[in-house]
Order: sequence, then structure tokens, then C-alpha cells
Amino acid sequence: MNKKNIIKRPASKAITWNILFKYFLALGAFVITLLLLLFLSAFVCRLIIWQPDDPLYIFLLKIRDNIILICGIIVLAGLAVITYHFISRLTACLDSIVDAAEQLLSPESEPVELPKEIKSIQDELNRIREESLKNLAMAREAEQRKNNLIVYLAHDLKTPLTSVIGYLTLMRDEPELSPELRSRYTGIALEKAERLEDLINEFFEITRFNLASMVMETQRISLSRMLEQLCDEFSPILKDKGLSWKTEIDDETEIICDPDKLERVFDNLIRNAVNYSYENSRIYLSMKKLPETAKIVVRNSGKTIPPEKLSRIFDQFFRLDSSRASATGGAGLGLAIAKEITELHGGSISVESENEKIIFTVLLPLS
Repeated sequence: MNKKNIIKRPASKAITWNILFKYFLALGAFVITLLLLLFLSAFVCRLIIWQPDDPLYIFLLKIRDNIILICGIIVLAGLAVITYHFISRLTACLDSIVDAAEQLLSPESEPVELPKEIKSIQDELNRIREESLKNLAMAREAEQRKNNLIVYLAHDLKTPLTSVIGYLTLMRDEPELSPELRSRYTGIALEKAERLEDLINEFFEITRFNLASMVMETQRISLSRMLEQLCDEFSPILKDKGLSWKTEIDDETEIICDPDKLERVFDNLIRNAVNYSYENSRIYLSMKKLPETAKIVVRNSGKTIPPEKLSRIFDQFFRLDSSRASATGGAGLGLAIAKEITELHGGSISVESENEKIIFTVLLPLS
């Protein structure tokens, strides 16, 4: 707010001084012109030999005798005309600004055009218009991505639900099924039900992200212990995927944070690394204690992310894998939420990808 005021005040003062300068310049020019006409008229009259009974001579004598009154009337009349002219220009500028403000309600209309006296205001209004257009386009894009995601999730919900119903119906209608087949069908139905649960959780994730504001509940914790525990918890998942850990975690690193939310950041980063790693590769996780910050790096071997996707990786509802049926495709909120939580802690998160490596770097203040 203060910054905007600092920017706008000089512009408004410049406009005011410009109008006042032109106003007083016009008054000065009028007075000087009037004086020049008086001196020129007096000079010309002295060059002429007048007759005492000449009507023009008599008329000029009356003007000379009342010159102060006549000049006063002329000055007042000129002052009124000049003042009216500048007030009219000022009200015309105000009307133009009002019309331009109404035009901004429909930012897709033509650019704002104002009189040259207030060109700085025109430039500011057009800047606001361009920002409105940009924000409108971003909002439409986000809404479209969200709508597409809901369609995808609705499709994905139907697929495992159909499978669950189909296998349960089969077991109900075929009582003579062998224990092996019954066990197999039960396992498939359970797998599909778990997938269904994941998709429902994603719907809740979208709702929480859009409707709930994050409230920090901070305390001092051991970041080293948190990361070590997360690595242990993910070890079975890595084993199932044919992956392995390589960790380098500095001991006794404590920070003040909201542990539940911060754990969610690293949970999302590790899950992302698991989902997009090559088979039989290693996931590298390191944490270094720097003088004022803790630097956490999560690196995995996977397909290089193109620059156009890398720049949007923290956007809401953006998924690297846009396949509707992808088993690893989430709601596209994990990294967006991770970024928001990290920034709430006063930290930062960044990503880079090259040579079939994906590297996330998190910086967190120690205090």
C-alpha cells in the first residue's frame, strides 16, 4: 500500500502543477497582451492630430478618463473566460477518468484513452487493465483445469467402483468358487476399493485447499528425526517399487515449525519422487545445517521434465502425468500445497530437472 502511494503521489502532483502552470501562464499572457494593446493604442493615438470636435477623439477621451474601470472589467471578463476554460478542461478530464473506470469493469474492451494532460493516469489505468486481463485469464485457466480434473476423477471413481461391484457380485452369485479364486477376487476388490479411497481423499484435498486457510501451530522439533522417520516409513513402499534410499542427514538439527504441516511437505516430495522414478534406481535425500537455514534436497532419477512443465509444477491442479487412468496421477495439489506450507514457514522451495534427474530443494529458517 505504501509503495503504491509513493508511486502515485508524484504523478498526481505533476498533473496538478501542470494544470496550475498552464492556468497562470494563460492569465499572465492575457494581462501582458492587454498592457501591450494599451501601450500600442496610446502610441498610435499620439501620432494622430485630433480635432476637438472629432467624435472618435471625444470617445477616446472618455475611455482615458475611465481607463481603470474599463481595464478592470476587461481583466475580470478575461479571468472568468480563462477560469471557465480550465475548469471545463478539468471536468472533462474527470469525466474521462469516470468513463475509463467504468470501462475497467469490462477489461476485455479497448485500452483506455484519456486527454494528454492526464496521460500518466491513462498509463496507470491501462496497466491495471492488463493485470486484470492477466488475472482473468489465469483464473479461467485454473477453473478449466479444476473442471477437467473433476471430470477425470469422476471417471476414475466409476472404474474401480464398477470393478468392486463386479467382483463382489461374482462371489455372491457363485457360492461354489474355489478358495483360491475367492481369495484372488477379494484381493482385487480390496485393491480397487483402496484406489477408490485414494480418489475420494483427493476430492477432500481439493476442498480443503480451496476453502480452508492454513493455521500454523508451531513448536521446536528435531528436523533430523522427522526426516529419518519419514525415510523409515517409506522404505516398504520403495522396496515394492524396486527403489532404494541414499540419505545424508545432519544430526541434531532443530527448527521451529508446525510439524504436521512440514511433514506433509516432505511426504509430498517423497511420494512425487517415488511416482516418477525409474525402476531399480535410488532416491537421494539430504539435509544440511547451514548457519541460518536448513537445506533439504530430494533427488530422484526419472524422465527429464520439460521447461514448460517445470515452470508450472507448483501450480494448483497441475499434473505431470495428465493421463486420466494414471495410478500415480493425484489431484495436482501436492506440490502446490508443499510450496504454500514452505512459504508459511518463511522458507522457499525450488525444482530443477536435467540429465534425467529431478531435484527439489527446500530452504527452511532454523528460527
